[in-house]
Parts: sequence; C-alpha cells; structure tokens
Amino acid sequence: MPFSSLRPTLGALAMALAAIASIQAGAAIAKSLFPLIGAQGTVALRLGLGTLLLLAWMRPWRQWPTRAAWRVLVVYGVALGAMNSLFYLALRSVPLGVAVALEFTGPLAVAILGSRRPIDGLWALLAVAGLLGLLPLGQHGAIDLGGALYALGAGICWALYILYGQRAGAAHGLRSVSMGSAIAALLVVPAGVAHAGPALFSPTVLALGLAVAILSTALPYTLEMIALSRLPARLFGILQSLGPAFGTLAGLALLGEQPSLSQALGIAAIVAASIGAASTTQSR
Repeated sequence: MPFSSLRPTLGALAMALAAIASIQAGAAIAKSLFPLIGAQGTVALRLGLGTLLLLAWMRPWRQWPTRAAWRVLVVYGVALGAMNSLFYLALRSVPLGVAVALEFTGPLAVAILGSRRPIDGLWALLAVAGLLGLLPLGQHGAIDLGGALYALGAGICWALYILYGQRAGAAHGLRSVSMGSAIAALLVVPAGVAHAGPALFSPTVLALGLAVAILSTALPYTLEMIALSRLPARLFGILQSLGPAFGTLAGLALLGEQPSLSQALGIAAIVAASIGAASTTQSR
C-alpha cells in the first residue's frame, strides 16, 4: 500500500494519541494548581472555562432539547461534574497515573459487562489483579485509601457518563456535550468559587486554568472527533486504553511522581485489560 494512502490513517492515529497526551498534561497542570486554589477551585476553572469554550463552539441553543430529553441530559451533566470533582479530589493524595488507572475501571466494567464472550472473563481477572496492585492493602508504598476511593468513585461516574452520554448523544449529537458540560459547571463552579475565594480570579490562576480547560476539554475533543471519523471504533478504543500509561508518564515528567513496582504492574494490568476488552468485546 503506498504511503499516500496510509497518510490519513497515520494522521488520525497521531491525533488520537495527541488527545490522550493533552488530557493527561492538562491533569498534571491542574494538580499544580491545588496549592493555590484547591481541587474544588481547579475543577471549577476547568469546567467553567471549558464550558464557555464548548458553548461558543457548538451553540446548543440552536436546537433546544425537549422536556423528556432534559432528564437524560441532567443525569449526564451530574455524572460529568461528579466524575471531574472526584477525580481531582483523588489527585490530592494519589499519583496521576494511579488515579487514571483506578478511574478506568468504570468504563472497563461497562465494556466487560456489556459483552457475552468468555474471553472477557480474562480481562476482568486482569483488571482485578491490577486493582490489587494499586489499592492500599498494607504493603510498603501503599497509596492513600481516601484518594483511591475518590478515584474509584470517579470511575463509577464515568460509567454513568458513558451510558447516559450515549442516550443524550443519540438525541442531540455533539450539542449534548456542551449542554451536559453546562449542567456540570452549574453544580461545581459555585462550590469552587466558595472554596477558593478571590484567588480563583488572579491572572496567573486564570491563565493556568485556561490552559487546563484547553488541554483537558477543547483540544482533545476536537482531535478525538477528527480521529473517530477516520479510524475504526475498535482501534480508537484500544488507543484510549493507553490513558493510564500516558497519565503515568505525565505524572513522572511534569510532577516527578515515580510509581512503585506494584503500582506500575497494577497500571500495566489495567491497561492490558482495557486493550483486551476493546479488542474482543462486541461493537455494542
């Protein structure tokens, strides 16, 4: 096959990987804001500024949802706000790569439970083995239990976000993303402002918050949408499974977080389970 025919696919692969790297880099920058405005203030900046970018881009008011559709959108938005809030609360005491791996158990469970193939039992066992390597069970270098529970809670919310996001997206397409983000922002921004106070509006904090909003929301959404139009869904899912690995690299490079051997093995097991589930589960 000539290189010219492969170029669009290779470009889409690069975009999908760049989206993952962008999200994890945004999370690392967000964690650096915690000493200034706390996790609550940081998630308020991310969702507040990110929502403004999405609303300006998608302009959802051009097709307003029905009353029945709002019920799905509200659950979707609440799940999105809770997912981000719990994940940032986890980052206060858990390394980035570990938090991402624990959060990934949510969508991984959705993929495995939605399948009927025996091979998916293997991915479930791998995921459990990964959790045993990450959760604090008294071994040397164990992570904080509270932070781990926050990350697992974020994973549960991520599962709800997927299930209700599918229903919202089927009815309103990409506009549902901006509407769900607006609902999430209405929930978390007041709490973040109350927690952080005037520090939230300092020029330095706002600049870093805008960087987080772009890296964690606007840029990866754009790259992912382009990549999805050019890649098979299963291949895209496999690439997304590399999120915990990218999170570990971002934590190491930007935050100096070096995982222990058990943490590295646990992250690797969850990545392998996610790749396996994306490779073998049926398209549904």
